Amino acid sequence: MTIHSEHPFLEPEPDRDPLRRFRGRLGGAVTLWTGSGGTSMAARTPQRAGLTVSSLMVAGGEPGSVLGLLDPDSDLLAVITASGRAAVHLLSWRHRDLADAFAGVAPAPGGAFRLGTWHDGDWGPVLDGVTGWAGIRLEGDLTEVGWSVLVRGVVEHVEVAGGDTADEPPLLHRRGRYQRPPGD
Repeated sequence: MTIHSEHPFLEPEPDRDPLRRFRGRLGGAVTLWTGSGGTSMAARTPQRAGLTVSSLMVAGGEPGSVLGLLDPDSDLLAVITASGRAAVHLLSWRHRDLADAFAGVAPAPGGAFRLGTWHDGDWGPVLDGVTGWAGIRLEGDLTEVGWSVLVRGVVEHVEVAGGDTADEPPLLHRRGRYQRPPGD
């Protein structure tokens, strides 16, 4: 076995997409969007879906909004367009394995929702112990933007943690890697 300093499947420098490299240098906080709706016939339980998202912005105002770029082929997009609601979670360093599972780049035997403690909320499954989360109601038309779908959610509920959890730095992603917070 050989240990590589770079990702072993990384394309050679001249073949890399310059726009993707530009975006990677921006970096961003990693969030987890979840939703539920409909019923799984096999399990007779509400269908749940989630997706790791770092392409988003929060717009203040009355009402506030969350804008996100989602994968058009994701289970999450199908679930939240059917239900009209989603929960947007702020993740911390300790959630990096969960983020990878919901991104589909790490295994999650039994499904990614087994990798945390969850409770059902009005906007979808809510991960316990996050630094904050928002419940959003989808509004407006979905718009194709590049290889993504732009989703606008009106913020109906926000919870921001206090105590020890409030001081956790956000999970940041830059240039294809999570950024380890100072002191970790």
